[in-house]
Amino acid sequence: MPPKENWEKYDKPLEEKEEEKIVALDEGDIALLKTYGQGPYAKELKKIDIDIKDIQKRINEKIGVKESDTGLAPPNLWDIPADKQRMQEEQPLQVARCTKIIQDGESEDAKYIINVKQIAKFVVALGERVSPTDIEEGMRVGVDRNKYQIQIPLPPKIDPSVTMMQVEEKPDVTYSDVGGCKEQIEKLREVVELPLLQPERFVSLGIDPPKGVLLYGPPGTGKTLCARAVANRTDATFIRVIGSELVQKYVGEGARMVRELFEMARTKKACIIFFDEIDAIGGARYDDGAGGDNEVQRTMLELINQLDGFDPRGNIKVLMATNRPDTLDPALLRPGRLDRKVEFSLPDLEGRSHILKIHAKSMSVERDIRYELIARLCPNSTGAELRSVCTEAGMFAIRSRRKVATEKDFLEAVNKVIKSYAKFSSTPSFRSLIFILPSIERI
Repeated sequence: MPPKENWEKYDKPLEEKEEEKIVALDEGDIALLKTYGQGPYAKELKKIDIDIKDIQKRINEKIGVKESDTGLAPPNLWDIPADKQRMQEEQPLQVARCTKIIQDGESEDAKYIINVKQIAKFVVALGERVSPTDIEEGMRVGVDRNKYQIQIPLPPKIDPSVTMMQVEEKPDVTYSDVGGCKEQIEKLREVVELPLLQPERFVSLGIDPPKGVLLYGPPGTGKTLCARAVANRTDATFIRVIGSELVQKYVGEGARMVRELFEMARTKKACIIFFDEIDAIGGARYDDGAGGDNEVQRTMLELINQLDGFDPRGNIKVLMATNRPDTLDPALLRPGRLDRKVEFSLPDLEGRSHILKIHAKSMSVERDIRYELIARLCPNSTGAELRSVCTEAGMFAIRSRRKVATEKDFLEAVNKVIKSYAKFSSTPSFRSLIFILPSIERI
């Protein structure tokens, strides 16, 4: 019979084992265990650290709260739970309109009637941070939700589409980039720049500076380009409006946009409003029987009222551009609303050669190109057609795999643009309209 495994190991039965006594650690043993893993000077260093914090605390109490570079107090002075509770107590303000200010003769504090939309009307007082001079009748204000006290004055409500009409970045077009319009630019500068730069000359003469200019002429003669040059030159706020933007779907929307446009312009120190394609809303009034143009006519009447109505216009200059002056309403054209009418006619020979030089300045061309000869070959051409000539000359050079445009390219471009596209030109049709505007002014 094989021997059993672990026969050398003998263990007593559980009944025969003696119970071992467990001795609890005393305070000396616990203190000894705490010293395990510590350096020889750990106790002294901890005591020094506590002394340093105590001294720092006493110094802070002596010098008071000292802000750090970030503007915050030291972290030991933060009261985060109290700040969280204060933030939870602050509620967002509600928008209301102050309809009337009630002045009480006996007490100095005035009362204000506010209208909270879709809730009710309340008679309230001012908050602690608002001065009585900050609040006017008809102003939008912010009120709290508990006592409805006025906490802050708000700016007037303006449609975002009207706010977007303001030109933030100046265009890169200057007066030197506009060719063939020397007289027109001088007339524009007299209206726009002279009253802003030298107003004392008008005051000494006792006259009001002209405030409105109508730019009319064939398409492509530089009306919008001149307006962009004005926006580049002046430091006043420039607002650009396209006539078709004011034609809205619902009744009264176009007139409201015109009101908000001039309301925003009056808040500026000096402002220039440029209406491009004004014939979209400024057409002569007539009744077609169906009432299709009634909304457009209401928009034009609001524009007429803002230009020279009951309320003063303020320091607002108005520029309008159109290529159909014969369709405009006579009430819009009268002096006081549009003081000057500047015609952008077709450029003469000198103007055409100047326009060609301006566009060829940024091109790679030969040196001895006779621009006057090319200008003679483009009679009755607008600035846009002459720019197209320069572009086509560059296209001919690209087609011939050359890096420089020659005079031959310009001659071929003249033959293509001026001669071939003559049937698409709008110049002949406009020539018959030039003589209509003086008759409208006499009416």
